[in-house]
Amino acid sequence: MSMDLIFWRHAEAEDWTEGCDDMQRSLTPRGEKQAKRMATWLDRQLPDGTRIVCSPARRCEQTALALGRKYKLRSELSPDTTPDALLAATGWPNGKSVVLVIGHQPSLGQAISMLLGLKQDSCPVRKGSLWWIRTRERDGDVQTVVVTVQAPELL
Repeated sequence: MSMDLIFWRHAEAEDWTEGCDDMQRSLTPRGEKQAKRMATWLDRQLPDGTRIVCSPARRCEQTALALGRKYKLRSELSPDTTPDALLAATGWPNGKSVVLVIGHQPSLGQAISMLLGLKQDSCPVRKGSLWWIRTRERDGDVQTVVVTVQAPELL
């Protein structure tokens, strides 16, 4: 049994302002560059058949579009989601192969923290960055490891 979960936070978006529709906020020009840079790296790493699930927020969908692969919008990944709902949407822990999740803080960082058994409630995930985590069973022992953490400015 082995499952890879890739948590990709949407790239830089327009600032929230009083009365704006949070779900409609768009990526900034800088955010579009961040998404493209990370998408180029990801496209070389992801196996065929990777399942991609994305928050219905516009900034997440724009991040997904940079990758140019099929994806599904899932309301369980909206900005106000919980880490449990997020993980359930991925099929964890019984999913197979690789699932890419495009979403928001703090739920991405909370889910990573839960999977890795960290003491803090959430770990930082910067805009446009991703955490690649693998859970596998070895001799009846379940291990969760960090495969890589990538930031668009480092690519």
